[in-house]
Amino acid sequence: MSNLSTPLTVGERAPEFSLADARGSKISLSDYAGKNVVVYFYPKAATPGCTTEACDFRDNLNSLRSAGYEVLGISPDHGEALGSFVEAESLNFPLLSDPDFAVATAYGSFGEKESNGQKSSGTLRSTVVVGPEGDVVLAEYNVSANGHVARLREELGV
Repeated sequence: MSNLSTPLTVGERAPEFSLADARGSKISLSDYAGKNVVVYFYPKAATPGCTTEACDFRDNLNSLRSAGYEVLGISPDHGEALGSFVEAESLNFPLLSDPDFAVATAYGSFGEKESNGQKSSGTLRSTVVVGPEGDVVLAEYNVSANGHVARLREELGV
């Protein structure tokens, strides 16, 4: 399996982005200047693994925020699918639409994957933590949805 985009490395400047959320409002990385931001990429809203991961972030958001971290979820889903996902799971952080995979590609989160023996290209489950100065402080690729937030909290000391 080859990755079609280049993973980010610690210390590298995080690519700026501006994407629409579930309501169509634009949210940019620069809106979070001076803060730590967990930017996580997931393949498709309301699928089992993505629901597990989103609910883990939801359930841990208060502890992440109290430690100074905000959370943004990014997928290729359009606003309506994101809105339904947010509502169905009572998600308490923004989900952003990246339909052309531009941000996923910039972040090294677009690549080839295999599901049920079928190869395809798309968003890879990954997480990049951006520090207050806009630099990558942690980058993890092809993470497992189960237990990911707990491992992330451990690595961040939260």
